[in-house]
Parts: sequence; structure tokens; C-alpha cells
Amino acid sequence: MNSDRVKTLALDFGFASVGIGPSVPKRPEAHHAWIEAGCHGEMAWMESHRDVAADPDLVLPGAVRAICVLDRYPGSGPEEVPPRFGRIARYARGKDYHVHTLKRLQRFGEQLSSTFPDGAFRACVDTVPLLERDLASSAGLGRIGKHTLLIEPAKGSWAVLGVLLTTVPFEMDAPLDEDPCGTCSRCIEACPTDAIEPWKVDARRCISYLTLEHRSAIPAKLHEGLGDWLAGCDICQEVCPHNQPTAARANTSHAEAFQPDRQGFDLLEVLGWSEDDRRAAFQGSALKRVKYEALRRNALILLTNQVCQGDQEAKTVLMAQLDLIEQSTTVSEVLRETVRVCRLRIQ
Repeated sequence: MNSDRVKTLALDFGFASVGIGPSVPKRPEAHHAWIEAGCHGEMAWMESHRDVAADPDLVLPGAVRAICVLDRYPGSGPEEVPPRFGRIARYARGKDYHVHTLKRLQRFGEQLSSTFPDGAFRACVDTVPLLERDLASSAGLGRIGKHTLLIEPAKGSWAVLGVLLTTVPFEMDAPLDEDPCGTCSRCIEACPTDAIEPWKVDARRCISYLTLEHRSAIPAKLHEGLGDWLAGCDICQEVCPHNQPTAARANTSHAEAFQPDRQGFDLLEVLGWSEDDRRAAFQGSALKRVKYEALRRNALILLTNQVCQGDQEAKTVLMAQLDLIEQSTTVSEVLRETVRVCRLRIQ
């Protein structure tokens, strides 16, 4: 079935790019092996739903195609950061893509459903554990780099993905088979926690996972590697040759909803937040799911990093925060362990 109408409609809904491919991922066995090795860390839902990732029929019975869409957000190289400041990943500096991209994808699916009434459609934007990058690669949207992110030709990897599963057998696009990385290993060398191997990321060492998903205390050996990343990390994208400034990338359009509101947060402010402050700060953000305690844990580690780099003014404030936490009778063991490690590092 001709797919031209589908693609035109997707672009009308504001998506930057669209491709159609098979609904079954190319390499589900690699995902299974990654989970068996424990590389998913504390994300238990990945293990309990790994069959879903390999079999789209469990998400939409009879699914045969994955219509993959892409929304771009602004990216850049390494950036200047104010003192005692924690950065957030660039995808989260604008509006929540879980909401913005999903709503348009759902409306797109409703429109297709009225055009193809015998077909079924289901929109997915991190709402079910699909292997989105694998599916998008098969749909011709780009190629997966050694950092495991999708690289769009001439545009780079600053993008979020959505998948519309369908039972309608639309004509498929050809995948891009060329290796986008060759001998390049910049992302591997730049990762301060050594989380990246070629086409594999160990979440247990990944700054994005540690600051966003990890609920326990962060291992002491990884504290320094967090640098100034409060929530998320972009280092592997900052150094990627496909993301460096070019004339083509300078003219790349970005979704208006993803224009950045802020680069990050003052660490001392974060340590003084209440739960209500956290909710207000992340209202409408993709980071609203990050727990209050995790943010305090992260801020303590980042402030300790700055003290270890010679910020004596920060040391006075940090010591006061560590004392307050130790004196509390309600603080969690996660924060107590974080305080213990931070004290050892600044002694």
C-alpha cells in the first residue's frame, strides 16, 4: 500500500522526519543479552517487559509496520557552566516530549484510522518498551552510532523518537546500512564513567541513568564522573562528529516546544528545595519524574565535585548541608551514604 499520503500527513503534523519499516526489531537478541548481563541496572520494567520489546504483537495485535517519526531539539557542543550549577540534558530543556510528541502522534494515528478504517494504530513515545531506535533505523530515519543513539544523515542525533504501530501493510522505506562511525571512538573516549562500548551502553555506569533512573546510592567510584550533570547527560552527543557545526546543521529546524527554557539549576537552590519546589521547577518538563531525593543526592555529589576542584566558598555551604542531613532523623540511607562518601572526598 502506497505510503506517500502517510508521510505527507506526518509532516503536516509537524514531525521533522518520518519513515516506515517492519514492526519487528532487527536485533532483539542483543537487547536480551544486554538485560541478561544486568546492564539495565535497576530498571526492572525492562526485564519484566523484554518480550514486549521483541514482539510488537503484544502491544498491538496484528501489527506489521512501524511508522517512525522524529522531533528535533536544539543541540550544541560543550558549553560554559556557571559556578555551583548543575546542567540538565538538552532534550529536557523545553517542554515534555512525552506529552508534546505523543499527543501529535495520537492525533496522527486518529487521522490515519479515519482514512484506513480497517486498520488499527497505536502511538508509542516511551509509553511501552519498544526498541524505538532499532525500528527507526529499519525505517530509514538514520543509523545507530556506537553510543547507541540514532544519527540522522546530515542532521545528527539531537532528536526524540515516536512510533506508530499499525496493522496496515504500508510500503516500507529502505534502511540505511552504512556504518556511521567507522574508526571513530570519540564518544567512548569522552564518557567519564566508561559506560560506552561500541554499540553498547552499560546503564549502571551511564550518567543519564544514574541521575534519572537509579534510586540507590551512586557508587563512590562514579561520583567524580558525574561532573556538573544534575539530570541527564549529553557528553557523547557533544563530541560526536555528526553533531559538529556545519551549514546544513545551522539551518536545521527544531520543534518550537523544545526550545530551551533553561540550562540547568543552581545547586544550592536545589539543596534548599522542598518537594513542592521540585514539582514547580519541573512542571511541564520531561524531568518531572525525577524524584526529590535523587535530585538532592545528585546535587550533593556535584557540589562535592566543585569543592574538589578548588571552590572553597562552596565547601562552607556543602559542609553545612552535610551536617543538616546527618542530624536529620528522617533522612534515607541513600542520602546518608551519599553524605559519607562526600565527606571522605573533601577531607
